[in-house]
Amino acid sequence: MRFLHTADWHIGKKLQGYDLLKEQEHVLSEILTIAKKEKVDAIVIAGDLYDRSIPAVEAVEMFNRLMIDWNLNEKFPIFAISGNHDSSVRLSAGTEWFSQTKFFLHTRFAESFQPIDYQNTQFFLLPYFEPISARSYFEDDTIRTVQQAMEKVVDQMQLAFDPAKKQVLVSHFFVTGSKKSDSETKIEVGGLDAIPGGLLEPFDYVALGHLHNQAALQQENARYSGSPLKFSLSEINQKKGVWIVDLTDTLVLDFQEITPLYDIAEVTASFKELLDPSFYHTINRENYLQIYLKDRAVIPNMMNQLRAIYPRILGVERVNGRHRSTSKRQTLEIKQPKKLAETFFTEMVGEPMTEQQMSWLEETLQELTETE
Repeated sequence: MRFLHTADWHIGKKLQGYDLLKEQEHVLSEILTIAKKEKVDAIVIAGDLYDRSIPAVEAVEMFNRLMIDWNLNEKFPIFAISGNHDSSVRLSAGTEWFSQTKFFLHTRFAESFQPIDYQNTQFFLLPYFEPISARSYFEDDTIRTVQQAMEKVVDQMQLAFDPAKKQVLVSHFFVTGSKKSDSETKIEVGGLDAIPGGLLEPFDYVALGHLHNQAALQQENARYSGSPLKFSLSEINQKKGVWIVDLTDTLVLDFQEITPLYDIAEVTASFKELLDPSFYHTINRENYLQIYLKDRAVIPNMMNQLRAIYPRILGVERVNGRHRSTSKRQTLEIKQPKKLAETFFTEMVGEPMTEQQMSWLEETLQELTETE
């Protein structure tokens, strides 16, 4: 058995307000290319298919196109689960007939104990869950944590193990010893925290989702695939891609990297350099850029000038702060609230407030005045 392990697509996610659908479609098409090149027997998706429980229409349309292409046209069996960002109820619609084309999507806790046998492997698909689901299923009010739940879950799954086959667990949670990134939603809601890696030892391989760094866990039989795209500045140096998993007499893992349409990068320069073609032609200004500005002086209309050259600016920070004078601060203290807010906004953002922002400010100040 050879399969591809991916997760955390977060279709529909935005990066600092930028729509990522184009970039997501690109990397997901790259995943299909890898699957075909490596001649995998199946594709595993370990949760967080969407970024929101109620995804945008465009996100749903993209996922539908992918599944038609991957499962119906290319004939890849797909083993998938819902993650903490997905709506298990909404994703469950259609799963009964999906399975007729070998698209197995589990979204309910109770489904995880019946393995899906494919070739020489049993796939146990355990979607994201909270302890209350385990308490109800096992009728055990003592279950309060994910560790307590997983102890019973693994014991129950082992009852269905076929000794003549390999066992793969597909799930979505945090394993002790893993490293998190800023873009990941904390998973401690409802008491579902981390589990020790030792609980996963009965399985030949554990395909994990939730953490976006493929190197977050280095357990012998378990890996996070990581997200196929970088979703925060903290992921700037992470490798993005998928695992090719070979289950033979021994477990063989091969991580295949994916090149994004636009990467995340950092740039440190003066404002004059940033506007100079001889400088910006040496970098990929189409990338998502975090800019560290050397200048300390206030720069009028700064962001508009920069965005005209760099269309995907994540943020601008000053390396050495800004020049400020005592007399200026004293002047600010005696200004009217509206004027004070305008001045503060201009200094922080580098450009004046728009008419709409001014309107919001006036409405807010009026409400505060009436309240007082």
